[in-house]
Amino acid sequence: MTVTGPSGAGDLLQLMRDGTPRTRAELIALTGLARSTVGARVDALLGVGLLTPSGEAASTGGRPAARFAFNPEARVVIGADLGATHALVALTDLSGRVIAEKAEAIDITQGPVVVLDWLVRTGRALMRSAGRRRSELVGVGIGLPGPVEHSTGRPASPPIMPGWDGYDVPAHVSAGLGGPVLVDNDVNIMALGEHASIYPDVEHLVFVKVATGIGAGIVSGGRLHRGAQGSAGDLGHVAAPHGGDVLCTCGNLGCLEAVASGPAIVKALRAQGIEATDSRGLIALAKAGDMAASSAIRQAGREIGEVLATCVSMLNPSVIVVGGILAQSAESLLAGVREIVYGRSLPLATGNLQIVAARTGDHAGVIGAATMVIQHVLSADQVEQYLVNTAS
Repeated sequence: MTVTGPSGAGDLLQLMRDGTPRTRAELIALTGLARSTVGARVDALLGVGLLTPSGEAASTGGRPAARFAFNPEARVVIGADLGATHALVALTDLSGRVIAEKAEAIDITQGPVVVLDWLVRTGRALMRSAGRRRSELVGVGIGLPGPVEHSTGRPASPPIMPGWDGYDVPAHVSAGLGGPVLVDNDVNIMALGEHASIYPDVEHLVFVKVATGIGAGIVSGGRLHRGAQGSAGDLGHVAAPHGGDVLCTCGNLGCLEAVASGPAIVKALRAQGIEATDSRGLIALAKAGDMAASSAIRQAGREIGEVLATCVSMLNPSVIVVGGILAQSAESLLAGVREIVYGRSLPLATGNLQIVAARTGDHAGVIGAATMVIQHVLSADQVEQYLVNTAS
């Protein structure tokens, strides 16, 4: 990577974030900046710990030059994945590496005060357990199981989150932990987490979560695509080709979520006299060899595939990652998705298309939430502002 034109300390840090140790002379050659300019910016970043000494370069005569590298352990981030019935909170470093974490069963319908107070307490406990001070926390990222206006961090008429509509989540959490606090829907942060951890070099990726609901996160040109108001990727409320007049939680009829989500499959099986308590019970049936359960899961995959085939034609991704409890445990869901997408889409779009199960498992959300914050606080402008604030 070569930086051209004026370059501040923030730009210099972007160059160093690939983890390659470099000398001042190498940075001068890469940026084209004067020795004094590079020296001042390296010193500023060393002063706040974002760069750290990393050995010496081979000597070509005289004293060996010191090397410097990005220091991801300089600060910490809290990432929280709040689901309908579960929550996972993690403390990470600036590379997204998990330092400490805590999972707990929690009901999102308890409302924002109860859930967010728990998040604040948990975040503080994780920092204490890791021996990190509050001043070392650079931000908090949160994923919620419903639509979120990303610019404000406020939930927007979330169907399964009574009492959360319009609630100022960032203000509540910032009061207890500090800021910035960034909020997005759970599928977007899972897409960020999977992309950052497993597919960092993939430019075009779609992440689909199949659980209590269905949603998608879209990575286009290497960046998360949120759309005008943050609602891009809301697959669950696209009309399913065979949705009929099934009522969805959003109030519309025939939504994909109403016929292919975990609760929808369970409901369909119960109508056939097959008892499945929830998504985990459904998976247990399929693993035990229940043909009706396996068939219902595969049909749900086909329904999802019908909608995804349109996405493939529109977005032309190179990877579709399917996550959520059903995708992690039921191969028949993926088989149904592949059957339709590969059969329905044009060969040019599917020739190199991978349709795979998520590999980050339960950690996609917290890694993605942390990544969302890291991308923000380590942007060139934010680093520059941070250095100004630290110096004043």
